[in-house]
Order: sequence, then C-alpha cells, then structure tokens
Amino acid sequence: MTPGQLKALIKTSGFAFRGFDQTNLGKSPELLEHLVYGPTVERHLSEASVVTAELLGRPVDLVARVRERRETTLAEYGEAISMIVAVEMAQLELLREMFGIAYESAQLAIGYSLGEVSALVASRVFSLEAVLRPLLVLSPDIIAQAADVRMGIIFSRGPVLDVAAVERLCLEITQHGRGTIAISSYLSPNTVLVLGQQDTLNEMRAAVKGRFPKGVVLKENPDKWPPIHTPITRQRQIPDRAAVIMERAPGGFVVPQPSIISCVTGKADYNDFNSREILNRWVDYPQRLWDVVDQTITSGVDLLVHVGPTPNIIPATMQRISLNVQTQLAEKSWHGFGMRAVSRMIREHRPWLTNMLSHQANLLRAPFIQEIILEDWLLVQMP
Repeated sequence: MTPGQLKALIKTSGFAFRGFDQTNLGKSPELLEHLVYGPTVERHLSEASVVTAELLGRPVDLVARVRERRETTLAEYGEAISMIVAVEMAQLELLREMFGIAYESAQLAIGYSLGEVSALVASRVFSLEAVLRPLLVLSPDIIAQAADVRMGIIFSRGPVLDVAAVERLCLEITQHGRGTIAISSYLSPNTVLVLGQQDTLNEMRAAVKGRFPKGVVLKENPDKWPPIHTPITRQRQIPDRAAVIMERAPGGFVVPQPSIISCVTGKADYNDFNSREILNRWVDYPQRLWDVVDQTITSGVDLLVHVGPTPNIIPATMQRISLNVQTQLAEKSWHGFGMRAVSRMIREHRPWLTNMLSHQANLLRAPFIQEIILEDWLLVQMP
C-alpha cells in the first residue's frame, strides 16, 4: 500500500497497539539504524530512558539496548514496557512527519494489554511518564509474583467454549487456598488465557478432562508471565497502589481522539474524565480482546494499522477470523451459498441492508479488512 492509498483510507482505519511479550525488539534496530528514521527513534528511546531510570532508580539506556539488539527478560519488565511504548510513539511520529498521515484522523484505536496504555499516550490523554509511573514503580512486585505463575490456554476444538463454567472452575480451585487462578484474557468465543499460581494449573487440567466436552483442551505456555489482568495482583495491593499513584497523575481530562475501544470493558467507553477508573480496572480485570475485535470489525473500518515491534496477538486474531470465514464461504452447500450472498452485500457497503443483518453477520467483513504492520511498511517506503 502506498502512502497515498494509506492517507486516503485513514478516516476509515483503526490503529492497533501491541502489548508486552517474550520478544519486544521487532524491527526497532532497523528503524534506529535508518538514516532518515533513526534520529526520531533515538529521541523517543532516549526520553523514555530518562523516565525509566528515574522511576526504577538505576541507569537505563534503551538506545544502546536496541542498537545492540539485546532482548529484554522478565527481570527487565520495566525496561521492556518503556521500550515498547517509546517505539510505538516513534512510529506514529514518523508516519505523521514523513508521510503527512495523522493518527488522530483515524476512526478508532485499540490496544491489547500494554497497547491500551500506549493508545492513551498517543491520544494525548496522559503523558508517557504519567501512565508508566505506576507500572514501573510497582514492577518489582509484579516480577516477584511471576515466579510461581503459569499461563494456560483453554480452547475448544468443537462447540463454543462454556466460559462461565471456566470462570466457576477458577473460583472453585482458588477457594482451596493453594493459589489463585483466573481468566486473564478472553481471546475468542472458544479460547481463554488463564494465569494460575503454584499447582492450580494442574488442578484445572485434571478438572477440564472430567467436566468439559472431549474437544476442550488446556495447554500450558512454558514461559513466565507477569500476572497482570488477574486478581493475583491484589495479593500485593498492586491495583490500589497503582490507583493512588494515578490519582496525582497530570492529564486524563480529554476524550481520546480517535476513540479507543477498551479491552477492560470491550467498548468505546472512554470519556473526558473516566480514564483513571478504566486504568484502575486494567490491572486486575481480564482483557476482553474478543469483544474489542468484534467491535472493530463491526465499526466498518477498512484498514487496521498494527503499531509496535512485531505485533502478534491482534494480527493473529484477525487472520484466524478471516481464515475461518473464508473456509465457511468456500463450502459447497446451501449454507455456504447463503454466507457468500450476505458477504457480498456487506463488502459492497449497503448500509440499509447490513444494518438489518444479525450482529454476527458483520464478522463476514473480516476478510475484506486490509492490514498493515507499520514497522514493515515504514521500512519498505525508505524515504
């Protein structure tokens, strides 16, 4: 897609910000080394280094980390999140300054986990320092809690997953007093992420086999993860301590532009004063990613721009939906024929008719939404 084509679609586009992951460099070293892009990327990393060093109380050089291609570890969680947000802000500035494409002109923004924090910074609701302060100040406790936390992925190969039954099972295991386990993210109607302490994940695995249909499976992720978006954080009063820090943070009294669909609520609920309230719930409430993706598709956007180093979860979710829809459309049956007819109506933008269709039918738009990985796009343009 050319800059002109992207600029023409900006008013019907959405920006998607990535969150923390096991790898967080992406193409940032290439952007930093770029003759034209490099100074902007270096400035954002340098500014974030100063903020991060002050809040962590030790020297931090994110420019050197990116230049030397040193990936972060869980022990460097604070540096990782600062680097991600700084790079995301740099990418948006490059898009504006080099190509005249303004983030604020988009239709909407979304962000998974840390990505929602980035969206608030990009929309100038808060400064980078204001939103990073509670995360960085409390990062030692977050890292310490990760020591005995394991991630599980529960999914159904057949029918829709009974999420309420999973929620109930989490509460039943937690009440035994041998650790907390809870849903951390609703990824799709048939997939959730759970984070559990001590041996709770094994307890859940055994219970799933006996209480759920045969196609329901729990798989463990071998990596260590910070227990954000789960009540595990309450054991060290992290939500309340973060809320107290945010009480004194400057900003928070403007409506985000563009509108942000929150993974905390699953809706575009931000107004000109409730951003602190939503961020407080961000710490210990699960991420409603499926609701956000559903709302994004339903909104009518034609393009989704993925911001940050090697975005993964949101692109993967969009691609999975698109593939599933295309598979259904290809069916040689009356059902497939009907879906193709409805899909054609949606693709041709007949609002009077699409508004009458069921909400679920809007998912048929997924294969027609174009997607761009912004760091790749920037490097291809090579101004």
